[in-house]
Amino acid sequence: MPNRAVKTNAMRILDSLGITYGVYTYQWDEEHLNAEHVAVLLNLPPETVCKTIVMRDDKNGIHVFVVPAPYEISYKKARAVTQSNEIQLVKTDELRTLTGYVRGGCSPLGMIKVYPVYIEETVQLQPTICISAGLRGWQLQISSIDLARATGGKFVDIV
Repeated sequence: MPNRAVKTNAMRILDSLGITYGVYTYQWDEEHLNAEHVAVLLNLPPETVCKTIVMRDDKNGIHVFVVPAPYEISYKKARAVTQSNEIQLVKTDELRTLTGYVRGGCSPLGMIKVYPVYIEETVQLQPTICISAGLRGWQLQISSIDLARATGGKFVDIV
């Protein structure tokens, strides 16, 4: 059972918007920080556990993508939705500076700057999805509509 005294920036944002969410905690390890492993640990369908992918375009713009665990982002589709000629993953050592988060604990909510958020459209088929709460070992369960509202995110085809 999670410690209710712990509140991440992501949780504070949801609270301030009056958005209901659930909290899952799990024992994480450095070797298995991916969303697929989280789904197994939490005994959840992998398509309901999402990873946060941060990318940089050719104009040095930062973009945030929310993608279900079993899927890989399409670089071609990511370029199209961001109207970029080139796009690449942000290096792990830059992630904290850009977002305030580390790999395995990067939430699309509560980053240190506001970036455009693109949410894979198929998550709308799920009653709820899980995203990182902003700490390794913590997940938030939320509706995709509420996630879009809280992040200003757009539903797009990115896989």
